[in-house]
Amino acid sequence: MAVNLSLPDPKSLTPVPGVELGIAMAGIKKSGRKDLLVIGLGPSATVAGVFTKNRFCAAPVLLAKKHLTSKRIRALVVNTGNANAGTGQDGLRRALQVCTALAGKMHAKPFQILPFSTGVIMEPLPAGRIVAGLPAAIADLRADNWAAAAEAIMTTDTMPKACSRKVKLSGGVVVVTGIAKGSGMIRPDMATMLGFVATDARVPQQSLQSMVRRVSNQSFNCITVDGDTSTNDAFMLIASGVGVAASSEQDRKILEQTILEVSRSLAQAVIRDGEGATKFVTVTVERGRSEAECRKIAYAIAHSPLVKTAFFASDPNLGRILAAVGYAGIKDLDSGRIDLFLEDVFVVKAGGRNPSYLESDAIAAMRKPEFTVRVVLNRGRASATIWTCDFSYDYVKINAEYRS
Repeated sequence: MAVNLSLPDPKSLTPVPGVELGIAMAGIKKSGRKDLLVIGLGPSATVAGVFTKNRFCAAPVLLAKKHLTSKRIRALVVNTGNANAGTGQDGLRRALQVCTALAGKMHAKPFQILPFSTGVIMEPLPAGRIVAGLPAAIADLRADNWAAAAEAIMTTDTMPKACSRKVKLSGGVVVVTGIAKGSGMIRPDMATMLGFVATDARVPQQSLQSMVRRVSNQSFNCITVDGDTSTNDAFMLIASGVGVAASSEQDRKILEQTILEVSRSLAQAVIRDGEGATKFVTVTVERGRSEAECRKIAYAIAHSPLVKTAFFASDPNLGRILAAVGYAGIKDLDSGRIDLFLEDVFVVKAGGRNPSYLESDAIAAMRKPEFTVRVVLNRGRASATIWTCDFSYDYVKINAEYRS
């Protein structure tokens, strides 16, 4: 069950002028479920994105990166149930077949379509089923379809993930609405599992590309469920261009902050809905020499199966956390200066057990559905925060049965 995560209220999701979404049941893996999404854009739209750095990246990732260079994107097409990864040249041909079919129905060129896939790796993409489902998705295109779109891109997610904000710029109010999916194989690297955030503001493509990189590094690149970077990760930022222009530096800062708020909410929702998760854990590393070393230590803690199973058991097995700090790869780290807190419980002082520490206090802190692990390095001024979850029995069960 997701940790403190509720279903998004469709009424809370504000339509983005210039963006329409259509959903269909194409029977890609299972019949009777929403598994195909088309996002239609007008001619004034700009699109930017970041993608997985996994060298075994999926065919749709390769094709989307190539098509994105055209800077005249008219539609995005997303399928669940099949990742089209590890499929070689045949996978590229099938992804292009989908783009070509959608382009023909939307009076566009194939290079103006961005494809995205998620699901089982190394299975041939059922392109024929997707193409057959496109007319229904196109007929369903509506501006108020965000909630259904969030549901259509789910795989092992137990809940759809969506978020909306409005913000006032100098020229008027603009909307930011986004959706994301992800629950397992989560450790993004310059991207997310699948995430789509849109605004009606007018933003040049180059500025939008810079914005999406900064936003991803402060949101989706700060989460991990299991330490595995997916072959299909992509985070796309869309500016439909039918609203007011984010023309001044102040406008762009305000818009970017709002996009970050939406993206961070979506990223944290992915962790709250991590496969089998029962705890949402914030890991903060403070007073390091650089943000990079703080991140390195935070991820070492968050990736440790021993630490994550201790989270699940509400067991303050402090040695597991300290061991992760020690093997994070910071060669000149002085363990004798490190402090450790579980919530506000001071558990480790100057590298050893705090004399006033009571294990019962730490157990009480870890029994909460949400708690913070805070490591203080006492060697600089930098800090970093990432979000993770525990490992429960269900994580193993879900992944052992994933293909069945």
